[in-house]
Amino acid sequence: MTNKGYHKGYVFTAACIGMLLFGVVMISLGSILPEVSGKFVLNEAQTGFLTTLLPLGILVGSLVFGPLIDWLSYKKILIAGSIFTLLGLEGIVFAKSTIFLQASVFCIGLGGGVLNGTTNAIVSEISEENHSANLSLLGVFFGIGALGTPVVLGLWKGLYSFETIFALLGGLITLPVLFFLMIRFPKSAETKGLPIQEGLKMAKDPVLLLFGFILFFQSGIEGLTNNWTTTYLETIKEMKSANALFILSSFVGAITITRIALGKILRMFPPLKVMVVGFFIVFIGGLILQYGDSYTLFIAGMMAMGVGLAAGFPVILGYIGQLYTHLSGTAFSIVITIALIGNVLTNYLMGQVSQYHGTGVFPYLILTSVLMVLILLYITNKKYNSKIS
Repeated sequence: MTNKGYHKGYVFTAACIGMLLFGVVMISLGSILPEVSGKFVLNEAQTGFLTTLLPLGILVGSLVFGPLIDWLSYKKILIAGSIFTLLGLEGIVFAKSTIFLQASVFCIGLGGGVLNGTTNAIVSEISEENHSANLSLLGVFFGIGALGTPVVLGLWKGLYSFETIFALLGGLITLPVLFFLMIRFPKSAETKGLPIQEGLKMAKDPVLLLFGFILFFQSGIEGLTNNWTTTYLETIKEMKSANALFILSSFVGAITITRIALGKILRMFPPLKVMVVGFFIVFIGGLILQYGDSYTLFIAGMMAMGVGLAAGFPVILGYIGQLYTHLSGTAFSIVITIALIGNVLTNYLMGQVSQYHGTGVFPYLILTSVLMVLILLYITNKKYNSKIS
């Protein structure tokens, strides 16, 4: 127990559990989409609309979690995010209509957006130093949730229906909620209502906006990689589907493993410099994707991209947590929302451009985004140093 009335170990554990749940959220719909589409007899347009509801829910959750934390408390919002996720999972199981199914998917996304933002804000709050290193360790649990969910579903699908698996998964979320109820959390700003005016002022802060736009392009690269790699490898590089999927999984695995190492590295070296080196590695990975011609090279390229991107979110959110201590929840909400918009717009751009020029443009968009991040990092470093001096 600290002199502030909470136990850092318990609070960090709670945040890690919440982040693991977010990892489950991000992969859950895609893992059962064929079964859901078959059960409700969805056409391609309806299935496409269903897949947009998850990121839309995450975007809304990311927009509201910060002001709600600063108004209420970390505990209440973390529990709320968990309950929304639980209700969404159970809603998919018991849905009898397409509308109820759509509402459930949105609910899962909403809960996930709240969990992602709140857990990052909590870890930043309890980190008196080494913000970026601690946030990197938190990010490991996202990888565990995202990588573990397909494995569990794959093992159980032959034995149980997806409804049974999701009903059990939703029920298990009650255990973390009970844990959250039992422990104390750090105090938030606890403003007298939603800090809307303060949030609008923060949204005009050049340094905060620069941080946000760095994550705009970082999130865009991650979104492009997750959504378009297999299509690019199959259509342009003529890889088999199974091999393309394994190459993509190496990207997620590389991010997860690297974030474990970053827990140590970010305590030894300046976080911003680590991030700059990381994006040069991403650039090399993009070149390998463009010019590589073998399975081994593509594995190396995707792993390089995973290694290079791993530091992005922990480093930027770490700086924000140190710089905006009063309304840290609102600051986190602003930059994570900008990041998610970047993910959506970059994927939309890829879809539009690929209609006319094919999926071969995929590496070029990644390389362009990397250059934008490096330019923004140079500008942000100058602005940040002048702000704290």
